[in-house]
Parts: sequence; C-alpha cells; structure tokens
Amino acid sequence: MTTRRFAVVERAADPGTLHAFEPPIEPTPTIVVAEVTAPALVLGSTQSAGDADPDRAVRDGYDIVRRRSGGGAVWLAPGAQLWVDVWVPAGDRLWDDDVSRAAVPVGQAWRAALEPLGLGVGLWVHEGGVVERPWSDLVCFAGVGPGEVLDGTGRKWVGISQRRTRAWIRLQTMAHRVWDPTAAAGALGRAADEALANAVGAIGDADPVPGLLAALG
Repeated sequence: MTTRRFAVVERAADPGTLHAFEPPIEPTPTIVVAEVTAPALVLGSTQSAGDADPDRAVRDGYDIVRRRSGGGAVWLAPGAQLWVDVWVPAGDRLWDDDVSRAAVPVGQAWRAALEPLGLGVGLWVHEGGVVERPWSDLVCFAGVGPGEVLDGTGRKWVGISQRRTRAWIRLQTMAHRVWDPTAAAGALGRAADEALANAVGAIGDADPVPGLLAALG
C-alpha cells in the first residue's frame, strides 16, 4: 500500500520489537501502522528502572521494555492504542534539523485526521518545547511535547517522540483507543488520580488512519 509519497506497512509484534530502531532499507518515506500483540510497560530512555516493579510484571503477565527516546513511561496493551510511525529520510520535505519543528507537521496531520471524526473539541498542536504537568515525570502521556495534539481542556490526544540519524527521522506517534489510568499508574506502583484520568483523550473505535495518510500525502 502507498500514498502519493509514502509506502505504508502494517506490522504486528510485541512492544520491544516494535520499538527497535530499524530504518527502511530504501530511502523511501514510510508509514508503519503497528499493532501491539502483548502488554508492556515501556520506560523512557532516562527513566529510573526503579519506577517499574519486575515482580508485579511477572505476576500480571506483562513485559518491561526500555525505549531510546526520553520522557515518562507508556503502558501498552493489545487493542488499546493506535501506533503510527512516520519514517522521514534525509532530504524529504518533512525533514527538519530542528527536533521540535520536525514534529509539528506530523501533529498537524493528526489534528486534520481527528477533527472530521468529531474527536476532541478545540484541537490544537503544541509548537513549543516540553511542558511538565502532574504525572509527566512518570507517565509520558501526562506531559506535553513538540507536535503533540491537545484539546481545549488540555487533554492529550496524540503523543509524538522521535529517534534520528543523519539519514532518517523516525517519528513515533500514538493515540489511545482506550485510556486506562489505573493500569498506567499501577504498573509504576502508584494509584491513579483525577489529574491522570483527565490527562488523555481516547479515540475508541474511530479510524483516523485514512485521514492521516491523506494529510501526510
């Protein structure tokens, strides 16, 4: 499958495999729509290993994975997220040497895809730096980063992180189909509160992928 500019690939795998940094062999702009096949707590690259509880992970049947991008933890479970990677080769019109600016066009494409579906009110794309909020030191989706999509109440609908080399930018984007603050906090040994519960918007069964592909071109 292709768009006007992007090859489109569907992948289903465990979170550790999906997080592996494997650029496409050919320098073709590529979109990967990924499906998580097993639950996992994914820690940010600089997050303390002590935030996770290995004994709880064994008991509850999930993996603990560390990604190479920064930020807080992300709780992943089959069917609970829509994960879309946007791979941009050097020289592409979406390439930007500035990390913050590079995320903004992808966030704008997400907003364009969500709005016709009636998801979120007053959606907007954050074009500044990282904004810390309650829980953001622990839970990635509780904070705000460049290119991410929020609504008028401050709920985050789309999270974006990125990895890059001189040849590629990998913009990892995600929207929650189901937001489970109890699971996200519990895997970190905490109890969810109202602030965490209200930090994230969920898209349910909506399918923004066709609109996202159209917006990215």
